[in-house]
Amino acid sequence: MKTLLPVLAIFLFFSCKQDEKSNILEKELTVAQKIANVHGYENWDKVSEISFTFNVDIDSSHFERSWTWKPKTNNITLISKGDTISYNRTEIDSITLKTDRGFINDKYWLLAPFNLVWDEGITISEPVKEEAPISKNELNKITLTYSSEGGYTPGDAYDFYYDDDFLVREWIFRRQNSEDPSLISTWENYQDFNGIKIALEHKKLEENWNLNFTNVKVTLEE
Repeated sequence: MKTLLPVLAIFLFFSCKQDEKSNILEKELTVAQKIANVHGYENWDKVSEISFTFNVDIDSSHFERSWTWKPKTNNITLISKGDTISYNRTEIDSITLKTDRGFINDKYWLLAPFNLVWDEGITISEPVKEEAPISKNELNKITLTYSSEGGYTPGDAYDFYYDDDFLVREWIFRRQNSEDPSLISTWENYQDFNGIKIALEHKKLEENWNLNFTNVKVTLEE
């Protein structure tokens, strides 16, 4: 018994230290990291391929293009209007530049919460409580602003409105960080694809406008 007591004391000591360490790590997570994690960022390293069709429906008009992306190799394939273009993001030339712009745009709509932790050259504001522009619900808001140099859209800003579970519900895009919104939309119809949580629909207020995703497939490494 005398031998067991010191051993038990040491075990409890290290258990407490581990608990304290875990609590510290949890406290060190930023709001951006929490938002990304809720949307499945912690599972991203397991993804070997993601494919999706990007659609925009405005009144009776329809536009779509389909992508297959292998994030570990950066190989990308576009299918649009019967044409197929394949390229690697490390070897972009004047021919694939326009295609890559489209990919970055569509991928951003698909996985914007991940860009909060992926992207460099950004600033992220402190969170505030604010009335959301569409639902009028009180939500949390952070603003992501890109630097004025680099990238396809330097200087742009995004206001992310998220709930208390850190799930994005609405956002505002402001081109060149203008005071007036360039676009406001919802984030809705969330579905889980192998641990990656994606909002399949984005709608505007009082407009027959729906940016949506179909044919979403997330393949994990074996």
